[in-house]
Amino acid sequence: MRILIVYYSTYGHVHKMAEAIAEGVGQVVGAEAVLRRVPETLPEDVLEKMGAVDAQQAMAHIPVCTVDELAGADAVIFGTPTRFGNMCGQMRQFLDATGGLWAQGALVGKVGSVFTSSATQHGGQESTILSFHVSLLHHGFVIVGLPYAFQGQMRIDEVTGGSPYGASTIAGGSGERMPSGNELEAARFQGKHVTEIAKKLMG
Repeated sequence: MRILIVYYSTYGHVHKMAEAIAEGVGQVVGAEAVLRRVPETLPEDVLEKMGAVDAQQAMAHIPVCTVDELAGADAVIFGTPTRFGNMCGQMRQFLDATGGLWAQGALVGKVGSVFTSSATQHGGQESTILSFHVSLLHHGFVIVGLPYAFQGQMRIDEVTGGSPYGASTIAGGSGERMPSGNELEAARFQGKHVTEIAKKLMG
């Protein structure tokens, strides 16, 4: 089984979550996690002004995804930071290039799932994932979230991301907060859960 994890990360928060998703995928026998980044759309000087160049270089070893790779996956887990309660522009542009796959019905019946990050605790994590689901439904994906079987999302002893819609992390206003242990565990759970469902559908 080939589980594709396709994401965009500005400062590395979604990247860290993607790595944890991949660890969860790896817990299922016969599954291979494949990490891919979506193409960057911002010019170098803008990334420099944002202070994101070092973070981008740290992720440079992850290959850039091509649209055709989606068709070869048994499940696709998408990761995006929030942008005003929606997916980031880089991810939107990538998905907007999938019209050919839609015309062929190439993604119908595949498992799809989403995880995210935001600067603040209530920064649009849930609306980002839910609005992302709309694109997946148009492609015929079978959507999988993060069930309450992962009880870490019910914690009230600490500030944490995570909802029934998918794993998430809170980055802080300056990106100073990296994913917590609980948020990474949510990502691992989601990776494993999505993979197990994909395996059942294949069987």
